[in-house]
Amino acid sequence: MSEERRLEVLRAIVEDYVATREPVGSRVLTERHGLGVSPATIRNDMAALEEAGYIAQPHTSAGRIPTDKGYRLFVDRLAEVRPLSTPQKRAIETFLSEAVDLDDVLTRAGRLIAQLTGQVAVVQYPSLRRSGLRHLELVPVGDDRLLVVVITDTGRVEQRFLDVSPAGDAEPLVLDDGLLGELRARLNAAAAGKRLDQLPDAFAQVAEGVEPRVAPLARLVAETVVDTLGEENEERIVLAGTANLARAGMRFEQGLRPVLEALEEQVVLLGLLTEMAGDPVAVRIGHENGLEGLTEASVVTSGYGPSSADGGDSLAILGSIGPTRMDYPGTIASVRAVARYLSRVLPG
Repeated sequence: MSEERRLEVLRAIVEDYVATREPVGSRVLTERHGLGVSPATIRNDMAALEEAGYIAQPHTSAGRIPTDKGYRLFVDRLAEVRPLSTPQKRAIETFLSEAVDLDDVLTRAGRLIAQLTGQVAVVQYPSLRRSGLRHLELVPVGDDRLLVVVITDTGRVEQRFLDVSPAGDAEPLVLDDGLLGELRARLNAAAAGKRLDQLPDAFAQVAEGVEPRVAPLARLVAETVVDTLGEENEERIVLAGTANLARAGMRFEQGLRPVLEALEEQVVLLGLLTEMAGDPVAVRIGHENGLEGLTEASVVTSGYGPSSADGGDSLAILGSIGPTRMDYPGTIASVRAVARYLSRVLPG
């Protein structure tokens, strides 16, 4: 019974500190929470929690505040995620469904998370390596140049120019609508329903099935598509709500500068998001982030993508970054909801 009561005391301390931004004393706990015990008993419980490292006393004669360890126990065992209201859910779905392209939908997702949480939102672009080919377009640009347009199943668009001038004394190909239309149709049909690792074999069969004079072009286009989808240096993220860090409630003992500098290091931030991938909702608290600038911040993330809505692998990560003194239940609910709706509106 004592352990359960101490956990309830910790829950009360976290909730009060998040709400008031002031250290919490035993008298306040007695007045605000029906714990059913005397202030002396609560003081003993607080002493035990402090000794175990779950709470700390920032100043002499002050109340207690949660530590990173205390927040972790709260998130893992005590936090009750509050579902969003019906109007909030409807607003999210409507706002995301009105997006016109991938850039727009990811920007809208970031704005939603920032508005719902009052913190910084981070949205990772879907990786090309985890995307499939939705459509391929071939556009002639002059007599010996070809524009290859790759549209992924997440709506991402990549363009590549190819030099198709003949080698040596070979007869040049006439890049007319008939030749390019047939090649485009064959490649799109071969790619239907296949992922990146399956495309080389599928495209090889296309090159074997066309006229010998067209085969080199088919192989060149196929190689370009596979290389484009296999690129690793295209990763980028959307940040929204950084101005929220300047609000009165966003208090960092070391100041805002380390946090802002950490957010500017997008490669490092992407590495952190990648480490957090795999769980439906992941939470890193303070020093768990492993980044000097985020030792006073917490990061809540969730994966998104067409398959993640059905419990499959996610294509990318989105999340919220704020002080360790954040509303964890509210943040988790908001991040999870936006990820789910984003997964539904993405083409798949």
